[in-house]
Order: sequence, then structure tokens, then C-alpha cells
Amino acid sequence: MGVHRLDVYRSPNIGIFLKACDKLVLVPRGLAESKVNKLSETLKVKVLQASVSGSRLLGPLMAMNSRGIIVSRLAEQEEISSIKRSSDLPVEILDTNYTCVGNLVVVNDAGAVASTVLPAGALRKIQDVFDVPVEATNIASYVQVGAMVLATNRGGVIHPKASEEEVAIVGEVLKVGVEPCTVNGGVPLVGSGLVANSSEAIVGTSTSGPELVILARALKL
Repeated sequence: MGVHRLDVYRSPNIGIFLKACDKLVLVPRGLAESKVNKLSETLKVKVLQASVSGSRLLGPLMAMNSRGIIVSRLAEQEEISSIKRSSDLPVEILDTNYTCVGNLVVVNDAGAVASTVLPAGALRKIQDVFDVPVEATNIASYVQVGAMVLATNRGGVIHPKASEEEVAIVGEVLKVGVEPCTVNGGVPLVGSGLVANSSEAIVGTSTSGPELVILARALKL
């Protein structure tokens, strides 16, 4: 187990292109075979190619755990059907005014933390699809909790300006220890440069040595 550096499309912001859980990793359609193989070997899961509304930006447009997947209302039915067939998981649209659902939800197999901008109906949908309890909060005054936190079933990292109360809430809901951290040389939006599951983590190529140490400790790798 460990933390590995990788770029996608020559960008260290790998979290905007990829989405992972303990069962699979979703990557943009047409991603280079060498990258696909590297992701499969490193994360020890199968790789599925997908798009949402024709976009490669899977990270902001979906949320996922080992029980289900939620996608943006921009997703086309053919894309949803393809992901459902390939993943063998339920795939549902989060039908709200907000399209970047991956930026508004952080989830593992124990719980979900959702943005306070989401209505009650969306919170119920999140609970049903992921089969976990849900709590709404903001992180460091931001509503984009999915960009501020990344968690696996072993550990998690959070925006370095999150309050002690926010760290405690996230840890309690997701049932893991959570540590403040940055990626890619000081970027506080940890979801933008990191994908991980319980086995391994992959981080952007600009991530520093001290950040790698914190990430390995926090994610228990």
C-alpha cells in the first residue's frame, strides 16, 4: 500500500478526471492505455471508461461508493446505462439546480457528508443510493464539501482550514480518522489532485514529499 504520483492529460489535477472506490475506477473515454493499465495495477480494481454529458471531468460530475453512483443531471441516458452495465452498480441522477454533484458530496461505505446547499430530497436520494447515513455541513466556509474532503474506508484528508468541529463531524459521519492536508504543492482542495481507495492512493505529480507523508498517514497506506 502507498501513495503514488501520476498525471492525467499532463495535468496534476487528476481528481477532476477520475473517480475511484474499492470496486472500480472510472476514467474518461479514450484515456491512454498506459494510464488505464497504471491505474488498474495501482488501485487494484477494474477500470471503466465513461463520460458525463460528453465531458472528461468525471470527478466534479459524479460521486461514488461501493454500493452506488450518483451523476449530474447533465448526464445522458446512454452514459448512465453504460456505467450501470459496466459497473453493475445502481446509477442515479441527482436532480437539483447544481450540476457538479461530485463537488457537493463526499462518501465512503460508512457515510456521506453533503453540502448545505442541497435540498432535503437530494439528501434522501444520496442516502438511498449509497445506503449510508448523510449529514450536511460546510467545510472551511465552503459549500463544495466534495472538493474539500477525500475519504476512503480507511482514512481521510480535509482542507487545512477546516475547523476542529468540521473535522470531527466528517470523521464521525465517515467513521474514519481525518487529517488536514494539501496536494500538488499546497493546493487545499484535496479532491482536485487525489484519487484513492482502501488499497492505494494516487496523487498529482506536483505533490511534495511532506504532503506524501501526510497523505500516507492519513489514508493509512
